[in-house]
Amino acid sequence: MELLAPAGNTENFLAAMEAGADAVYVGAPSINARNLARDLRFEEIFSMVQYCRENGKKIYLAANSLVREQDLPQAIETLAMLEAMNTDGLIVQDLGIVRLIREHFPAIPLHASTLLSANNSQSLHGFQTLGFERVVLARELTLKEIEILCSKSDIEIEVFVHGAMCFSYSGLCLFSSFLGGKSGLRGKCVQPCRRHYSWTGKRGGKSSSKHKSRSKTGAQTGKGQYLFSMNDLSALEAVPALQKAGVASLKIEGRLRSAHYVSHIVKAYRLVMDASPEDFSEALTHATHLSNRAMGRKTSSGYFFSPQPANAITPHHSGNMGDYLGRLGSVKSFEDRLYARLTLKEELAAGDRLRLHGEPSGERFSFTLKEIRHGNNEVDEAKAGDKVQLLVPDWEFHTNSTGNRVDVYRVDVKKEGLSTQKRLPDLKQSKLLLEEFRREKRAYIDEVLGRVASPLEDSELPDSNIPRKYFGKKAGKPSKKIKLPLDFWLRLDSAKALYKTFPFVPNRYLLPVNKSNMSQVGQLKRFLGRRVRDLTWCLPPILFEGEQVRLNKQIQLLIRSGFRSFQLGHITQFTFFQKSQRVYLSSDYTVNLLNSQAVTMMEEGGIEEAQLSIESDRKILTELIARYRRYHSELKLGLTVYGAPALFTARLDPEHFNYNKSLKSPKNEEFVLLKKENVTATVPVRPFSLLPYLHELKGEGLDYVVVDLSNLQTGKKEMEELAARLSGTGKYSKLPTFNYLGSLE
Repeated sequence: MELLAPAGNTENFLAAMEAGADAVYVGAPSINARNLARDLRFEEIFSMVQYCRENGKKIYLAANSLVREQDLPQAIETLAMLEAMNTDGLIVQDLGIVRLIREHFPAIPLHASTLLSANNSQSLHGFQTLGFERVVLARELTLKEIEILCSKSDIEIEVFVHGAMCFSYSGLCLFSSFLGGKSGLRGKCVQPCRRHYSWTGKRGGKSSSKHKSRSKTGAQTGKGQYLFSMNDLSALEAVPALQKAGVASLKIEGRLRSAHYVSHIVKAYRLVMDASPEDFSEALTHATHLSNRAMGRKTSSGYFFSPQPANAITPHHSGNMGDYLGRLGSVKSFEDRLYARLTLKEELAAGDRLRLHGEPSGERFSFTLKEIRHGNNEVDEAKAGDKVQLLVPDWEFHTNSTGNRVDVYRVDVKKEGLSTQKRLPDLKQSKLLLEEFRREKRAYIDEVLGRVASPLEDSELPDSNIPRKYFGKKAGKPSKKIKLPLDFWLRLDSAKALYKTFPFVPNRYLLPVNKSNMSQVGQLKRFLGRRVRDLTWCLPPILFEGEQVRLNKQIQLLIRSGFRSFQLGHITQFTFFQKSQRVYLSSDYTVNLLNSQAVTMMEEGGIEEAQLSIESDRKILTELIARYRRYHSELKLGLTVYGAPALFTARLDPEHFNYNKSLKSPKNEEFVLLKKENVTATVPVRPFSLLPYLHELKGEGLDYVVVDLSNLQTGKKEMEELAARLSGTGKYSKLPTFNYLGSLE
């Protein structure tokens, strides 16, 4: 079993090697899902590759960011260089990158990123069919579930065992993007899960769920907590079970963390992996001590021992990374410098890296400590219990200026230099070799660029003078025959809602496949009559191993009942359908199509209609559709233009949650927690809307739009307002536009 360590820079790479890692993973320049201060240069990566070859180690590249249409040329250049380097694998999320590798750079081994949410054997089979050699499992699986997956598949399985945990399934988190265009799927996450939230009141004044009500401490109106801030994962005690299950690789998270952290954690896992059964207990004690000194967050065993771990979140604790040193006291100026009082809870040295955390705002500020004063003397070190004064930077959130509470964390120790005498091969020589590779591949790179990402002509882009129809300016009653410029699909949560008389008639209905809706199949068929073909059944983006058999039976029942249209929630769900079956497949926005190569892969896989990424901005949509239409015309393209999408989609259902009750962020953004059939969803109170831009979207080349009511209240008043917005009548407040008018970063 392989021990796989993170390396965000050359120092961490050598620290991991020295500590006993079998392999490392580093970010591929420009296409990795970590917002690094500086991407590794190609010559640094190539030097690491050569080091690994000489020392019997392996190196994988993380190219796990979603790629925007405008990023395709850079992605092609990067892939060509990675293929030339002969790395051991590329960790991928974006389907466009998958297609580019399969079609143009086939020597690169494909690994499925955890962002692709593989959590059942059907998905493993699907990824194997798509050409992947290894799959990084979702972090939400138990040891028992992992053991089952290992027994049912011969694809290599990689499992995260240590590091940061996301509250949401990684590939389904839209929160950061929704708040301001900084996509977590592109490594730009602003970590809204680490913020302090306050309960406000019930959604709409009543409960919309039959889930258990809760009145636990901390769930009362006005009481704030760190509701979603996950403790770090630590699976030292689970190593023997993972080894026995047949897991191929144990992965440590932390490409943004320090060499000190990497060294300590790698040594800890090396100890327990190499320990004999009789020595495991002693090795675990030593390893736990090493892990505790690595300055991570408070840890838990994640989901390994329970699908609903009680200690995954500590809601009264901020979830900050590092050693907690105490709460900052008064800040005073002396000789034009600021000094803050602090009673130390841990030892501290000048040169340590500290982070200040404002409470409850969540604002953060990091700096290197240059001076400690104990009494009247400047000291190099201080011990726990000492009352000291720290030289701090000028920061608006200090206690004396804002009334904010400020906690202090040590996130790294004073740089002491590496103990290893080993060094990377000469970077200049690596750079020269890469330049030679680039010259040799230049003609082929230009050929690929010409075939899939050549510049768009003005004639291929939509007319920028298409008038926008801003709804809400004209009073009047909506017509029952609302005519929209594009096909209009309506998504509902419940089949019972479909029986209502709507003030509009959609071209197609979307319903999730679940127990409640399946009980209505016969009645739905009679109700729809000839329009039975206008109902599409939506498969869930998350499917646990034990639910696969039931879903397969439900699909076959629907097909026998005359329903032929299905929407995939996950890229691998094509495996539920036999080639002999006459079905019509579409894909949900959860498949994350952000570039024309990803869309082309869907077409080649037999998909007939595909929703583009819900995170898309106008520029991405315009260029993606134009370049796809240059070469293809078969696939119908759609976009969700109205709704309250799940910003967090999570397995965890902790006791401190209060469903159907609104909560506020420190910036007064409002959200609601909903309990779905097999997941917890966090949705915005106010939907987003692109309804004023339907004519513009048609001009950009879209074929259909989706109005998603599945997370919204659908009473008479709400339906009348939606009808008015659709028809352009009435006066209603403007709604957010997600990223459409902004920019997806």
